[in-house]
Amino acid sequence: MSLADDTSPVIAPVIPPVIVVLDGATLAPGIALRRPAVPHVWRNFDRTATGEAAERLRDATVAVVNKVRLDRAALDAAPRLRLVLVAATGMDNIDLAACAERGIVVRNVVGYGAATVAEHVFALLLALRRNLIAYRQSVLDGRWEESGQFCYHDFPVRELQGSRLALVGGGAIGGAVGRIAEAFGMEVVVAARKGQAAAEGRIPFEEALATADVLSLHCPLTPETRGLFDARAFARMERRPILINTARGALIDGPALVAAVGRGQVSGVGLDVLAVEPITADDPVRAILGHPSVIVTPHVAWAGRIAQQRIVDALSDALDEFLKVHALPVADSQPR
Repeated sequence: MSLADDTSPVIAPVIPPVIVVLDGATLAPGIALRRPAVPHVWRNFDRTATGEAAERLRDATVAVVNKVRLDRAALDAAPRLRLVLVAATGMDNIDLAACAERGIVVRNVVGYGAATVAEHVFALLLALRRNLIAYRQSVLDGRWEESGQFCYHDFPVRELQGSRLALVGGGAIGGAVGRIAEAFGMEVVVAARKGQAAAEGRIPFEEALATADVLSLHCPLTPETRGLFDARAFARMERRPILINTARGALIDGPALVAAVGRGQVSGVGLDVLAVEPITADDPVRAILGHPSVIVTPHVAWAGRIAQQRIVDALSDALDEFLKVHALPVADSQPR
């Protein structure tokens, strides 16, 4: 029989999944995703600038992101994309509606970082409440030798015991912060959503502002919470609280915060997040970076080694599961 007479079915070759990591450098050295056992193509980018995601995802089956924004334009440029793995809990950088329209599965990681973020909250809080940064600098400047005695009282030191901590957001992280606070002898309350009646176990948002000695933010960034802490909110802070934000930077209105620090409406500010990261040249927060009652850290509250390992383990498991149950794309599925 000639080749022309052969009627055997033609089997299209299978293309291995293309897995693209867009901002791998957001994970610490030595923390890496487990690569799947099935044949695959792996592309790792330490960083992806705005506008580069579309090209890098052109033939991707799976995208792994932390903070890179995936909008409709980027998704339109990735016709083979079937799975987005987010190396975080927050997904405000992903257009979830556009993913749903395209049948793209999105997986994030929840519950990995309650301990590490809560510890960072108290690192900031204790440093501010006891003026650790100012005292350290004064020792470096020779003040201790000059004092002529075993101690000096240039900066106030205040205990946490007996203070009221108001949590704005009562999820897993807020709960972890609350448990640590109770061990310090603090009174812990949870604020209701702004403008809503307080459900059982919560107090009105305005009451939290007026009565808290410490405010710690743990709510998601939504249209309702963007700019939640504005000039009006700061004006209600009767007890000059310490404000800690390890959630999302845009929860706080930057110019209003700078004004509040200048007016003494807050006694301390600990920020691990800003509205735009990394900090930009025109960020209003720059005006208070050197203030003795302000500490800004570069979004590292989440970055405990154990927490990061939990993230990559969860994402690796999700990737393995996805590849087991989904057929691989075939050769005639060409990118647009």
